[in-house]
Amino acid sequence: MKIVIAPDSFKESLTALEVANAIEDGFKEVLPNINYVKVPMADGGEGTVQSLVDATGGTIERVTVTGPLGEPVESFYGLFGDGKTATIEMASASGLHLVPNEKRNPMLTTTWGTGELIAAALEKGVEKIIIGIGGSATNDGGAGMVQALGGRLLDAEGKQIALGGAGLKSLSQIDVSALDLRLNEVSMEVACDVDNPLTGPKGASAIYGPQKGATEQQITELDKNLANYAKVVQRDLGKDIEDVPGAGAAGGLGAGLLAFLPAVLKRGGDLVVEATGLEGEVRDADLVITGEGGINHQTIHGKTPICVAEVAKKHGVPVIAVAGSLTNDYKNVHDHGVDALFSIVPGVVTLDEALQTGYENVKNTARNIAAVVKLSFHKFSIK
Repeated sequence: MKIVIAPDSFKESLTALEVANAIEDGFKEVLPNINYVKVPMADGGEGTVQSLVDATGGTIERVTVTGPLGEPVESFYGLFGDGKTATIEMASASGLHLVPNEKRNPMLTTTWGTGELIAAALEKGVEKIIIGIGGSATNDGGAGMVQALGGRLLDAEGKQIALGGAGLKSLSQIDVSALDLRLNEVSMEVACDVDNPLTGPKGASAIYGPQKGATEQQITELDKNLANYAKVVQRDLGKDIEDVPGAGAAGGLGAGLLAFLPAVLKRGGDLVVEATGLEGEVRDADLVITGEGGINHQTIHGKTPICVAEVAKKHGVPVIAVAGSLTNDYKNVHDHGVDALFSIVPGVVTLDEALQTGYENVKNTARNIAAVVKLSFHKFSIK
């Protein structure tokens, strides 16, 4: 009998691999002789790099880059075990968590460091880059990223525009003649789980600007600046990026990646499923265990448990999920391939207590699930 364990991380408590280990430990207390296959998962957000590194036997590469405010920050990217694929979380270089509340201003913040991460990965000679673009502090359309990679975004006087969303107002001309040539030798897949266009009432500035510190007046300015950006890109590069679904992700970084780099936008969970080879393991499995820190009505929109369940259902494999918390509206996951769902929290506890005891709680829950599985599958004479 084969059980595939494919959970996401439990944010602030356990990595995806640690969750998988806890599930395996719990199951082995009841079913020690099962073939367990662990495939750490993610959906393109925080923890994706660690999950893909763990799943492929890769390494975390540390690098100092330019942060959102133009100051050096310690960042990282992942390198797959075969050395041919790099994985990046843009938030590790240009994320909102890197900017104190009192300094949040998307008129000024830049994606320059994300470009430096891409350049660092290119130095390793990779053939493919997977980049997650959630959690940004920026609204510059990826302009800083492009500039860091050698692109020249020029004003009417032929000078590089200023960094940040404000700089796009003066953009008059684009020169990509010095853009890093190694970009032509890689493929790039972008984990993007939103469909916002670049501009307008559902665009990057209007929807995500407020959480990055933008005032109402700044939101209007930022939206106009991105519209100018799109206009110049259309004229100089022949690419229409303004209304593409996902172009508004990460303050317009989605648009920048589509305009300047060999990028394709995909659902984050699907990218991870493909990169880890999950389907190959699930195909002949008898049971799949997945999970994440919190499961609610939003889980069906491309989160890890659903992506895993979709793969399992293609092959008629039952799916059990575990979660740190369940809200009252979680039951829609049953309509999307999750057959059974369990909370790991044993009783009334504080959030800090739940985070600190995550491993034991996952293990104990898995042990109880395994006991039920043993009863259900007694016909296999499992001991």
